[in-house]
Amino acid sequence: MDYQETYRFWCENSYFDEETRAELRALADQKEEIRERFYRDLEFGTGGLRGILGAGTNRMNRYTVRKATQGLANFILKENAAEKGVAIAFDSRHMSAEFADEAARCLCANGIPVFRFESLRPTPELSFALRTLGCTAGIVITASHNPSEYNGYKVYWEDGAQITHPKDEQIIREVNAIDSYEKVKTMSGEQAEADGLYHIIGKEMDDKYIEALKSLVLNPDVVKSQAKSLRIVYTPLHGTGNVPVRRILSELGFANVFVVKDQELPDGDFPTVPYPNPEDPAAFALALKLAKEVDADLILATDPDADRLGVYAKDSKTGEYVSFTGNMSGMLVCAYQLEQKKKKGILPENGAIVTTIVSGNMAHAVAEEYGVDLIETLTGFKYIGEQIKWFEQTNSHTYLFGFEESYGCLVGTHARDKDAVVAVMALCEAAAYYKSEGRTLWDQMLRLFEHYGYYQESLYTVTLKGIEGAEKIKAMMESLRSHPPKTIGNRPVKAFRDYKAGTILHHEDDTVTPTGLPKSDVLYFEMAEDAWCCVRPSGTEPKIKLYIGEKGRSLAEAKEKAGALQQDMIALLR
Repeated sequence: MDYQETYRFWCENSYFDEETRAELRALADQKEEIRERFYRDLEFGTGGLRGILGAGTNRMNRYTVRKATQGLANFILKENAAEKGVAIAFDSRHMSAEFADEAARCLCANGIPVFRFESLRPTPELSFALRTLGCTAGIVITASHNPSEYNGYKVYWEDGAQITHPKDEQIIREVNAIDSYEKVKTMSGEQAEADGLYHIIGKEMDDKYIEALKSLVLNPDVVKSQAKSLRIVYTPLHGTGNVPVRRILSELGFANVFVVKDQELPDGDFPTVPYPNPEDPAAFALALKLAKEVDADLILATDPDADRLGVYAKDSKTGEYVSFTGNMSGMLVCAYQLEQKKKKGILPENGAIVTTIVSGNMAHAVAEEYGVDLIETLTGFKYIGEQIKWFEQTNSHTYLFGFEESYGCLVGTHARDKDAVVAVMALCEAAAYYKSEGRTLWDQMLRLFEHYGYYQESLYTVTLKGIEGAEKIKAMMESLRSHPPKTIGNRPVKAFRDYKAGTILHHEDDTVTPTGLPKSDVLYFEMAEDAWCCVRPSGTEPKIKLYIGEKGRSLAEAKEKAGALQQDMIALLR
């Protein structure tokens, strides 16, 4: 069927509820909107689904969620792994609770037990819960930091990380093989509970999760001595972080935690921010105002599913609050963890830091100083989680810390995804430690720059929505891939990495070597003096992303060089 026939099928078939059909009938005169909703099936990608809420095959709705879940159920049944069940969590977005229930009832109809959280929970707690329960898989209903009109569906496997190759492709094939929504199974929640398949989890799992986090504190005595004097402003940005973040800080003794009242409660409209993303400075407007009123030492913001953490800290010289990039906050926590473990004699000889190819290069310098290995993965925290699994299987390394530039990190191995709750805890411990030495977190960040070099990174995105936008993004990538520049601005490119081809072209001697990583639609340009840039399409949004990295002799010089390199790269995309 073409998209018009599919549209009519949805309007007329009694399988779809009356509310869905009424929504679609109201679009009868909006041909372009009908095309956008029905020109394709919402793609089940390597992490799951993400899309705009609404009726249609290219939208997030109860029917596309059911179809995705049936595909996952079919795969679990083929793996003979149904008995261990599936854990399900959801965030504060519109329809998240409903989608979680739809997924649960579909799995139960396939004879697969479900353990669903009673109410909204952070994504990292889902990773923890499925490992604790010994489940086969996990599902989180979230669109992370996307705007309010979006929702999503992420799939995890038994190790607690999001699905990776080959299971991602195998599950995708099962989802794509479902050629009719009427083949999708479901049952009532009441019957599923009566059959002993539908289980609700909550407080007991919360308690275990918080205890696992508290066990990771390195300097409890320092925390105890400084916790009452450290002043923290926190905002959950209307998401899932409010309860667990405040609980962990309270139980560690941090008494002066000031929560942004207007952003405290869950709200899928995210009414106080244009974009519920701690990477966006606009998301901190209310928190900065409160911080000045209470003279806070630091400001923290978690995204709706509480896996990303944004940070501001006070500059002791100016009294102003300075924003941290994800690389900066990640390296501050990383350096603190390694420094303290070395002082205590508990830094393992086979330790490893894991990061992604688009994260900052300061990690190389830190790893070298502490004598630990640095392992780079493709973009996406699931690849960091995958490394932890391999470490445990091979005993090759001991995981120390993982981070990515997009404001995500993980201390410990209780979860296998980025965890903003543990990041808050670790950052506040570091803040307490440095406060005991008379420094703020920003003062300490400057010390790291002075010691390792002034690294600066930036991210530039171009949003191109719809069918035409997707085609433009594809054309941009193909143009750069087919005609890679040998100079960017006035600077020569030392090496060109094409991760889709799996090759690195070294311009100095025209040799080609393998990237050593799975294939992915990513292009990377390596230049002298620790400069680099990378281009890739977003896997979850209609965007093409441009990453820039530079190193200077001062913070100002590094920022200037990064700005110039960014403009040179933007010119190449036009």
